[in-house]
This record gives sequence, C-alpha cells and structure tokens, in this order.
Amino acid sequence: MKFTELQLKDRLLEAIEYMGFTEATPIQSEAIPLILNNRDVLACAQTGTGKTGAFLIPVLNKLIGREEVDTNTLIVVPTRELAIQIEQQIQGLSYFISVTSIAIYGGGSGMDWVQEKKALTQGADIIVATPGKLLSHLKMGYVKFNKVQHFILDEADRMLNMGFIDDIRSIAKHLPEKRQNLLFSATMPVAIQDLSKSILRQPKKIMLALSKPAEGIQQRAILCYPNLKNKVIKEIIKSKSDYQSIIVFCSTKDAVKDLYQELKKAQFNVKSISSDLRQEERENTLMSFKSRKTRVLVATDVISRGIDIKDIDLVINFEVPQEAEDYVHRVGRTARAKTKGEAITLIEPKEMYDFSLIEELIEKQIEKENTPAEIGDTPRWNPERPKKQGKKKSFKGKKKFKKKPFKKHKK
Repeated sequence: MKFTELQLKDRLLEAIEYMGFTEATPIQSEAIPLILNNRDVLACAQTGTGKTGAFLIPVLNKLIGREEVDTNTLIVVPTRELAIQIEQQIQGLSYFISVTSIAIYGGGSGMDWVQEKKALTQGADIIVATPGKLLSHLKMGYVKFNKVQHFILDEADRMLNMGFIDDIRSIAKHLPEKRQNLLFSATMPVAIQDLSKSILRQPKKIMLALSKPAEGIQQRAILCYPNLKNKVIKEIIKSKSDYQSIIVFCSTKDAVKDLYQELKKAQFNVKSISSDLRQEERENTLMSFKSRKTRVLVATDVISRGIDIKDIDLVINFEVPQEAEDYVHRVGRTARAKTKGEAITLIEPKEMYDFSLIEELIEKQIEKENTPAEIGDTPRWNPERPKKQGKKKSFKGKKKFKKKPFKKHKK
C-alpha cells in the first residue's frame, strides 16, 4: 500500500516522500488507519519492519495545525540509543510541520536536565524518554502530563526484560485516564499481554511474523572451540572484503573489550560500543558506523533492538545469545526493509543446546559448518540438554553435627 492511500495530510506526505519512502510496510498499512481512528493498538512485528513509522506517522498527522503548548504524546523506550533515534526520525518526518520534540534519557549533563525540565513543565508536542530518567523527573513533582493524548510503549518486551514493568505502571499513573494507548513489541510473551490488559482499552491486535528473522537473511552457524573464536572471527572478516558494514555481538562488556582489542591489533577498522562508554562516546561511535567511517562494530545487546542502521551486510554472534528471542533481534540488524543480509553464529560445545532452542523458535534448521581446517579442530554437534550436577547427599545418621552459619550468595 502506498502512503498516499492512507488519508495522510499533504505536508506529512511531502516529508515522507522527501525521506525516500513511497510504500508502507505491512505493519504501517495496518496500524496507521487504526491510530488515525483513535483506536488503542497492541502490535507485534519482527524487528526491522517499520514499527517506529507505524506510530509516528499517524501521531504527526494529528499534530498538524495544533496550537496548544502542552505535551501531547509520550513515547517510552528501553534505551537511550532508541530514544535518540526516534527523536531524529520525528525531526525528519516533521520537516514541513511545526512540531516540537525532545529525547529524555540518562547519562546527560546538568544542562540536559535543565532543558528536559523546561520541556516537561512548559510542554513539548512529543517527548521520547527512557523509564528511569523520566521517573526521576516525575518524582520532583513539576512534570505536566495532564493533557497527554497519546501514550506509546516501543520495544515493550525489551523493557520488561530489563525490569521496567513497575516503572511503566508508575508512569501510566501520571497520565490522564482518557488517552490513546499504543504498545509495540517484537515478541508477545505472557507478561506483555498482562501489561496490555492493564494499560490498553479494547485494543485492536496486529500480529505479524512473530519471532522469526526476515526472509532476506542468509543464516549460517560455525561449530567452534572457544579458544579458536577470535581466529575464526578474523578469518570471516578477511573473507568478506566486499562487506562495508559488519556488527559483531558479544554477550558481555568484557567480551566486547577483549575482541575489540584483538581486532584492533589485527589492523581492522573497528570500534566498540557498550554501556561502559559515556553517552557522547556512544553517539559518536554509532554515527561513525552509520556513516561507514567504521567498518566493524563490536557491541553488546545495547544496539540489538530498535536502532535503525541501513545496509548492514553481516551480523556475527560471537556467542550464542542466552535468550532465543535475542537471536531474532541481533540478526534483525541486517536485511532490513526487504534487503538481503548475512548472519553467522559461532557455536561452542556448551552453547549447542541453546542454539537448538533458537532453531525451534524460528522453525528452521541452520546448517552447521566446520571450523576452517587451517585454524583448528571442530567440535561434534551435540544439541542434548546439558546434565545438571546432582545435589550433594546430606548426612542422615543419628549423630548431629554443629554447622557454622553461612551466607547464601546470589549467582
């Protein structure tokens, strides 16, 4: 469906065309008419399908010609990167519209706090915020949300995984009862459905391509011993000399740091990003990668969702993601908007069972490749569930022993 068929106003259509878009994605085609008709929406679609445009476009359409200065729309997202990106998309889509917006997130300066407070007290058309930083402002008592008409939760499943569910409920209590609620998510676990029941009112449900990578992704897996992973990664990057944009996902900040140093020594054009970096450093790193000044980006899951970086050629999983759903989001960084892409996962023996769960989720068996012979041996594929260590037997004799008190340590 073309955007011109969606009953959008001319000034917004002009901005959409200016950004190079003509065809609406399936999630946009279904969600935009519903939002324009003021329906609450519970939408689920895989990453990279245009969910952000699905809620921004109809909201901006409603804001055209608005004269009020109160905050009209509140968008809550899990990460600062996503908040910044959505705010940038607002700026692009509102090029021919008089709309004010601000992104509110942690890690800023005292001057940022002053600007945020000004927007929250005097009003901005659209506020995009992370839960923690927004609650910090709300607790101060000066935030004016009494005229909010749209409450939008983006990447809701990610927010729940990060422990923000109570924060979201607290934020909702500061909003007017009468409002339009939109919940967008890449997956639909039970917790999301429970949250939607408490926030949304008779929502229209949209379920598209749940929990499966885009068809344009060529998925590969390489069986590999852990001590050989760095060599395999370097060999993959060398062999893809025509690839200009590569992301390597690691599960921990330490793994990111170690792999980055290894690739830097090998003279690759590489940078790293994790929550250890200051906000300015993270923004500069992402901008360098987006502009193709950096070829390889080593990252944690901080950029696995919501961040729209076009034309990523290859995604590499240094480790198998601990959660099967995270695999979908990681590989979803490539093959966005019907393009082609490649995803390679390195699998060491202890990760084989977890990878089998991923295959079960995406309903696809991915062919397992051997470690290149010149690098080393290949472990045998064995996806059986690892055996748990048995509990230590306790003494049940008549003799009693006095035990010293001990503290249980959290794992």
